[in-house]
This record gives sequence, C-alpha cells and structure tokens, in this order.
Amino acid sequence: MNTAHPNHSFISSEDVEGTGVYDQNRNHIGDVDHMMIDKISGRVVYAVISFGGFLGLGHSHYPLPWAKLSYDTKLGGFLTDVSEKQLRDSPAFSDDSWESRDWEKNVHNHYNVPTYWGM
Repeated sequence: MNTAHPNHSFISSEDVEGTGVYDQNRNHIGDVDHMMIDKISGRVVYAVISFGGFLGLGHSHYPLPWAKLSYDTKLGGFLTDVSEKQLRDSPAFSDDSWESRDWEKNVHNHYNVPTYWGM
C-alpha cells in the first residue's frame, strides 16, 4: 500500500523502505533497508542501505548519513554522491556499532559529512 501524499511534503517510513539509491551516474547501488532515527530530536540520521545477495539472502547493510541523500522525483529514488565502492569501504558495521560515538565519527569522516549531533 502506498501511503505517499503527492501534495504534501511527508512520506510514510514504509514507503521509504525499499526505495532505490543511485550514484551520480544514476546507477542503482542499493535500496533503503531501514532508517535510524535520533530518539531525542526525532530526525532521521541514517539510511541503512542494502545491496548484494539473492532472494533476500547474503545482502550487506551499510549505514549512510541521511545528509548524503536527496530525493529525485523523476528517478523515484534517492541520489547520492557516494559510490558503491565507497559504501563497501565504509567502517565495519555490526549491531553494536550504534553504541559507539567513535564509530559514528568514523562513518561521518568517511563520507565527509558533519555529524548530526553537531548540527
């Protein structure tokens, strides 16, 4: 079910999940698997990008700072200046990475984007 409202600037999170992510050359590099939201501010701070695998198995997840994405209405997906190689070369990610500000700093440095908590 598509819950997007074309005349509003809002979109449901269920419509963002699965949206394609494309590099500057409009090559599909992955899809938004889910988003990470800062509990205090309510801001979306990461899109976790998935790619690879087959039939849902063996795919990889790479957190990308939300600030690196912009929605392209003609493409129907998110554009980024990040390449698939840059995603693959990002700091190693595990479920406990979210507990480390040092890991988050490394991610933001890797993508050359300011930290969300410093904005």
